[in-house]
Amino acid sequence: MSANTPITVAKGDGIGPEIMEATLHILREAGALLDTEEIEIGERVYRRGNSAGMEKSSLDTLIRNRVFLKAPITTPQGGGFRSLNVTTRKLLGLYANVRPCVAYDPYVRTKHPGMDVVIVRENEEDLYAGIEYQHTPDQAQCLKIITRGGCQRIVRYAFEYARRNGRRKVSCFTKDNIMKLTDGLFRRVFEEIGPEYPDLEREHLIVDIGAAKLADTPEVFDVIVMPNLYGDILSDVAAQLAGSVGLAGSANIGTEYAMFEAIHGSAPRRAGQNLANPSGLLLGSVMMLVHIGQSEVAERVHNAWLRTMEDGIHTYDIFKEGISQEKAGTREFTQAIAARLGLLPQRLKPVHYYAAPTRTVPPHAETASSGRRELVGVDIFVHHAPADPNIVGRLMEPVSSDGLKLVMISSRGTKVYPDPLPHTIVCDSWRCRFQSSTDNPVITLKQVVAALGRAVEAGAEIHKTEFLYNYDGRAGYSLGQGQ
Repeated sequence: MSANTPITVAKGDGIGPEIMEATLHILREAGALLDTEEIEIGERVYRRGNSAGMEKSSLDTLIRNRVFLKAPITTPQGGGFRSLNVTTRKLLGLYANVRPCVAYDPYVRTKHPGMDVVIVRENEEDLYAGIEYQHTPDQAQCLKIITRGGCQRIVRYAFEYARRNGRRKVSCFTKDNIMKLTDGLFRRVFEEIGPEYPDLEREHLIVDIGAAKLADTPEVFDVIVMPNLYGDILSDVAAQLAGSVGLAGSANIGTEYAMFEAIHGSAPRRAGQNLANPSGLLLGSVMMLVHIGQSEVAERVHNAWLRTMEDGIHTYDIFKEGISQEKAGTREFTQAIAARLGLLPQRLKPVHYYAAPTRTVPPHAETASSGRRELVGVDIFVHHAPADPNIVGRLMEPVSSDGLKLVMISSRGTKVYPDPLPHTIVCDSWRCRFQSSTDNPVITLKQVVAALGRAVEAGAEIHKTEFLYNYDGRAGYSLGQGQ
């Protein structure tokens, strides 16, 4: 007899305890071989003054058990509280977020019968790196972090997932026509890795038209891989298009650890009323069972859930007159699924899972080639309240010296000096770009330091600097809009 797999369980907030109890009951009835260890996370921990929402002892438990089944939590608004989901994903290296979005027509309302799309979302980088600054009274900044290694991990995972699960195509969504360095890197990695999978179709779409097509004709997609923010938004959109966000489970996969959850929130208004639909967390637990090598149990649970849906036993959120047969509470819905363990759906397609390794094989991620890297300029960001580019220009022109010249000033990314247009909207932060005034574009750090000193002497209130580099002769920075 196989040994039980240890997992960490957190019941969370709001409806979390109810749907976790329902999920664990079904898993036990299905014969899942699990040893559960419960930790406390979420709102009560936040309210004790822990801004992370998790005690160190709980993190130690996660590290020991490696597999985490988590109910939704409530993150208090304001007060410097950090998202526990984001923190856990980054601390444990859970680089891949996988969200199947499947239609269950005619048992759940949808305009897209037959929809079966999997969103594979990069899970650690992008704007979710959480690096933000308030530079001036008028300007705040959030840094978009994209690394070659991060792109390689998630793109390769998407192709491997598609191949392992008998999918036919991988689509990539970015906004590389605007963010040419960050989203451009994501697309380039997709184009580099794609040819290694000749058995799979591949395509790239700009995220806005990709989202429009996903909303209109989701059947043309199969697996979609995206950077973090787009993937977060569009996986919720896709789940709702399929029928309900409340039915979608989610897997967060790393090389050593994994976390499984529903994609919906804690819904505190529905807590304690025997109303909550446990389907999202249950389907997340099915993904967990596949991950830990208990694929036969995963099939038993998933097919029993499908049969329950077919038999019209539905919770209030998906109940539909003329289709549903019984409006079931959380407990009754749970009992109905448990009673159908061992049965297969008759109209919906039964699921079949292939065994997966307990640990994910680390995807190959190459270190970026250093190449030839040359310092060619510096952007000095200054705070200046009067909204007149010419005044800022007169302030910063004296900084031009020692082989450096002021080539432009921009506000909010748009060039406003020299030759400002009268109706360009500006704020109180000004990017002043200095580059070589000689035929040699390469400058030195000593020149940059001297320029900063001259700017301070001129009375400039500096709040940020960015160095400008060329890589093998190609600019590693964006031009100002209009430059």
